[in-house]
Amino acid sequence: MEVLILGTDINSYYMARCYHELFHKKVTLIGQTPMAFTDYSNICDVHCYKNLYDSDLTFRKILIDYASSKSEKILLIATNDHYVTMLINNRRYLSKYYDFNYPTKSIVQSFLLKEIFYDKYKNKGLDFPQTLIYDCNSRKNEKCNFKYPVIIKPSDGVAYHELDFNDQRKVYKVNDEFEYKDSIRKIKESGYKGKLIVQEFIPGDDTYLYECVLYLSTKGKAQVASFAKVALQEHTKTAIGNSTIIVNGYNNLPGSEEVVKSLKTFLEKIKYTGFAIADIKYDQRDKKYKVLEINPRHGRGSYYLTSLGHNLVKYFIDDIYYHQEKKFIWLKNKYVLSFVPKIIIKKYVNDVEFKKEIFKLIKEKKISNPLQYSGDKNLKRKFYLLLRKINYFKKYKNNHF
Repeated sequence: MEVLILGTDINSYYMARCYHELFHKKVTLIGQTPMAFTDYSNICDVHCYKNLYDSDLTFRKILIDYASSKSEKILLIATNDHYVTMLINNRRYLSKYYDFNYPTKSIVQSFLLKEIFYDKYKNKGLDFPQTLIYDCNSRKNEKCNFKYPVIIKPSDGVAYHELDFNDQRKVYKVNDEFEYKDSIRKIKESGYKGKLIVQEFIPGDDTYLYECVLYLSTKGKAQVASFAKVALQEHTKTAIGNSTIIVNGYNNLPGSEEVVKSLKTFLEKIKYTGFAIADIKYDQRDKKYKVLEINPRHGRGSYYLTSLGHNLVKYFIDDIYYHQEKKFIWLKNKYVLSFVPKIIIKKYVNDVEFKKEIFKLIKEKKISNPLQYSGDKNLKRKFYLLLRKINYFKKYKNNHF
């Protein structure tokens, strides 16, 4: 089975690991920038092209040139929003050479452009935070009517992350009107032309965050779902929102069953296909789970599904090539996925009972780090992962959200 993974980051590595666990073979990755996650690896064959993002024409030429030398169609897996966008933009050209399962262009755009997402799906059975859309092209200064602190984030994350400017953040948490206006000014001056999402800040630390991963077949039927509680997320400016410790199996919390069912129903109703990951925050004020966003792909920490016996790459293969109509399963086993050392868990997870639960699961060996794989014996990689662990001490000490 020939597989090509688009990307070179953490997501790309653990998808390569999923493939390697299935077939015990190297997998090819194509990306724009070499990254240590995959470059220092014995299970990845990495090809980087600086011009990969230049245009749709360049992107599809590189992929078609690669596929033309193969005797059969290749399973194509995209690992971030940019690659998903380019893949679906070139669907009709690539489908001759590749098999893949991603939603339609209109669905992808409605998820990735947040101003469309919150407006289009506001009455579709999901709860959202209070939201204001700010147009960076308008001279009119839209006032914020929410109580501070508030959250500011780009509606078009793909366009925003192509920029590079001082104090650029993935998400801005602002505490007063001065910070609100100053943050918007910096974003506008950076050259960002899209819209901004301004939202009420839902009270609570990282442990109020949850994620739900689902896979929907090429026929639009949900086959698997998880519901995991976040213990910690990254706290650096450009990585906030990426989980570093996630615990699956928080299924008996009041309202958890309803939110998983509503996401499953919603995605099936709009005829979604492929992996999706919903970022959610529990609002203790009204006892509701508020959907912050849904990404049209697997997430940075979705590897725990594989640890629970549900290999992510195998879902694509069983669906696309063997047309298996699997009965829907909600994975309810408790399991920890962690990118950080245990001392970080001990020091920075504030919820005492949750922390005890995590260490109990660790003692039972119900834990994995997607980057630490016994089948990948590259010494340079092991040294890199050690340095990365050490760097987490500095990250959490110096950054707070």
